[in-house]
Amino acid sequence: MRAVDIIQKKREGQSLTTEEIRSFIRGCVEGEIPDYQVSAWLMAVCINGMDSRETADLTMAMVNSGETVDLSGVKGVKVDKHSTGGVGDTTTLIAAPLVAACGVPVAKMSGRGLGFTGGTLDKLESIPGFRVSLSMEEFLQAVQSVGLAVIGQNRNLVPADQLLYALRDVTGTVESIPLIASSIMSKKIAAGTDAIVLDVKTGSGAFMQSVEDSFALAEEMVEIGIRAGRKTTAVVTDMDQPLGMAVGNALEVREAVEVLQGRQKGPLREVSLYLAATMLMTANGCDTLKDGRRMAEQALVSGRGLARLGDMIRRQHGDAGVLEDFSRLPGTNRILPIKAEKEGCITSVDTREIGRCALLLGAGRSRKGDRIDPGVGLVLHRRIGDRIRPGDLLAEFYVNREEGLQEAVENFRKAIRIGTDKPTPRPLALGSVTASGVDHTPVYAE
Repeated sequence: MRAVDIIQKKREGQSLTTEEIRSFIRGCVEGEIPDYQVSAWLMAVCINGMDSRETADLTMAMVNSGETVDLSGVKGVKVDKHSTGGVGDTTTLIAAPLVAACGVPVAKMSGRGLGFTGGTLDKLESIPGFRVSLSMEEFLQAVQSVGLAVIGQNRNLVPADQLLYALRDVTGTVESIPLIASSIMSKKIAAGTDAIVLDVKTGSGAFMQSVEDSFALAEEMVEIGIRAGRKTTAVVTDMDQPLGMAVGNALEVREAVEVLQGRQKGPLREVSLYLAATMLMTANGCDTLKDGRRMAEQALVSGRGLARLGDMIRRQHGDAGVLEDFSRLPGTNRILPIKAEKEGCITSVDTREIGRCALLLGAGRSRKGDRIDPGVGLVLHRRIGDRIRPGDLLAEFYVNREEGLQEAVENFRKAIRIGTDKPTPRPLALGSVTASGVDHTPVYAE
């Protein structure tokens, strides 16, 4: 069948058949369909959308475009977690070890940061010696022996997604729910786990800034997971301010370790426990979220979660000494305090702009090939709802270069909005989506 006919059909808003979708994706991967036709098809999908069946068919066509991982040799129900991206979101480094310490294997393929969002692989690579590139055999052995492994995506895994995403990035077709859902879920399904937990961010620091769009994306991905035979849960969590206090790779590793050490409380700890409980329940490791939360908290308080993180670091050739000595992590040549200039209450934070401040300091990348400085970033000292006076410490910038610093400071001050009235606290999670439907029960900090 001709690519132009498939493009025209979707341009007219009609549903594509399973075979039409398979044929188009096969043609993309084999180089038979040129980029300009793929781009036209992506724009047609972006404008006219896809129904649930089409999106599921697109996902499976992408899964079958390359290799898949076989985790059947690992005992138990294997679980993976995916975040749609945020700022100061280091939950993987906390929740995954807690879940593994509770006896549920975590086999995770993660990504790198791009733009204002951080990437789990970049954070882990700030640990000296840590290897995110493992062969499939090494990956399986790590999951079997430690119960936990986090690696980068194999190039032969879902090559269709790599091709489509490169074009979406330059054709203005990134923000399309069917394309986002199929991109995420194709990689999760190909990675071979039995259970999938999706952390869909919403707010000023998320790709999906409205609650309605976030739940729509969550529902679409859960539907795909169910069709693929995976037990899937999605939670919608708040990203209207950075989740943790640290933004920057080594700084976020340090903060995650402090949470696992029991030295830090707050939203990062609470959301990590909530996600760990959701992962345990989705993987049949417990009966209720309450039970899962209790199990995860026991793993944290007892130190078993921290020990499991150390096991993973050693298994992937990293320096586990960083868990006891933060000076072994990359550092900076100076720390610049940012102080308040007026009195009031922090009413809101432009979270995306906070992420861009870290990028300007060198902690992120604007393009995929950019180098990052693992030591730089910023640590917040105030959150939404805090009252401040002139001279109060708002943040500390960890700096290795002058380039971009002044712009980062100016943008940071614009991102912190100060008013008179204390805002109403937002829930940490706004609800969840499972095979049973949508639950809009909010979760607040304890």
